[in-house]
Amino acid sequence: MPVSKPIIHSDVVLIGAGIMSSTLASILKELNPDISIHILERLDAPAAESSDAWNNAGTGHSALCELNYTPEKEDGTVDCTKAVKIFEQFETSRQYWAYLVKKGLIEAPEEFIHTIPHMSFVFGEKNTGFLKKRYEALRQYHFFEGMKFTDDAERIRKWAPLIMEGRDENEPVAATRAEWGTDVNFGTLTRKMLKYLMFEKGVVLKLAHEVKDLTRMEDGKWKIVAKNLTTDSKTEFHAGFVFIGAGGGSLPLLEKSGIPEGKAYGGFPVGGQWLRCTNKEVISRHDAKVYGKAAVGAPPMSVPHLDTRFIDGERALLFGPYAGFSTRFLKNGSLLDLPGSINTHNILPMIRVGLDNMDLTKYLINQVSQSQEEKVDALREYLPNAQSEDWELEVAGQRVQVIKKDKKEGGILEFGTEIVNSADGSMAALLGASPGASTAVAIMLELISRCFPDKTEAWKPRLEEMIPSYGKSLLNDVALFRAEHLATAELLGIEPAPIAKTA
Repeated sequence: MPVSKPIIHSDVVLIGAGIMSSTLASILKELNPDISIHILERLDAPAAESSDAWNNAGTGHSALCELNYTPEKEDGTVDCTKAVKIFEQFETSRQYWAYLVKKGLIEAPEEFIHTIPHMSFVFGEKNTGFLKKRYEALRQYHFFEGMKFTDDAERIRKWAPLIMEGRDENEPVAATRAEWGTDVNFGTLTRKMLKYLMFEKGVVLKLAHEVKDLTRMEDGKWKIVAKNLTTDSKTEFHAGFVFIGAGGGSLPLLEKSGIPEGKAYGGFPVGGQWLRCTNKEVISRHDAKVYGKAAVGAPPMSVPHLDTRFIDGERALLFGPYAGFSTRFLKNGSLLDLPGSINTHNILPMIRVGLDNMDLTKYLINQVSQSQEEKVDALREYLPNAQSEDWELEVAGQRVQVIKKDKKEGGILEFGTEIVNSADGSMAALLGASPGASTAVAIMLELISRCFPDKTEAWKPRLEEMIPSYGKSLLNDVALFRAEHLATAELLGIEPAPIAKTA
């Protein structure tokens, strides 16, 4: 006689213990202290996939240096729409993190956030011309008023000496610099949030639990079957709301749910690698996040950057990411992830996207076939005197770019994050990649407004306490931006933007 599975009842089940689920759990618990939440993670540690510092390409993305957020339009003008939005979303994240610090829920913010200048650096006449236009366009918004621009090689040398040493003196160069940029270790931040949540009544984190099935019951609630990978036993969870925040693993679980809103989605996995500097002298001489222009056909997540980070209490220097291809949707996933995700609903959009993105296919083939020395040659475009022996290859995380149906094109490839939710709001999944983690708070606030519409009005005063700019525009209210930017900088122990300093 088969042994029945134990059943656990919970108001909310969150799948995946990364930055998204920890952020959502934290916000929901602040809004409703009596809520019960179960977090299920297939690995034996939280934040070990996309949120981990070595896997995560997005550390403090705030549009200060990422050129792919400011595309040049056909008429030659620079579109700042996405940059402005992402900057404001990052400010929202800062406000919530500062609230958690102020309330004493997380301690030692210097363990997850540091001030690091953000720079854009380009070479060649065409690119230097674009960077100047970008700078002038961004300066129209008060968010970016403190940004500096130069096409003087000697000034750039003072900002970031390593990128100028050994460079052709006749080559046109240009750079922008924002002194108040940040480096954020989202793995550390996630673990800090989960640490305090574990002491909250009604919050349970179950590691080494892999979700095997996800079905809606007759009463409208969800049945989630999870396998304990340590004991091989299975547990059934019944919940009124389910969030799938499993990074690249979200798509297969969304398909298992059977909600009609998720049927037309597909995914295209893009792997990543870093060159990691092992020479402490080189590491100590670079103090910035320096972003360049992506190669033709490259996905936005592959924008090259020479990146100073703080990981496990130590200063690190990375270059990349280099794209790779694997049919896995997660770094610790299965080679069958991609073929297993293809079905009758998404196969046509996926074929259409494949035909329309041959440049991306060629780019990935080129990246996968590169040798270590060829990767170092790419590094030398940003660090001319780089020595091969000072760098080693580090495998980064997997990203799954969203593919969805489009009436006009048949199928389109999305380079961003997207919330997919059921019509009744009982189920939601997060798909996609960059800018992801940096905008986690804004994304989770949007999810809450979609999935808990009957409660958001009652929750509004609490949300305004947690995030003072909630429901307001930092773009339209300069005084509010200055006040909150200064307040969060003080609580988090980071440098504020010049416009806030002069308020």
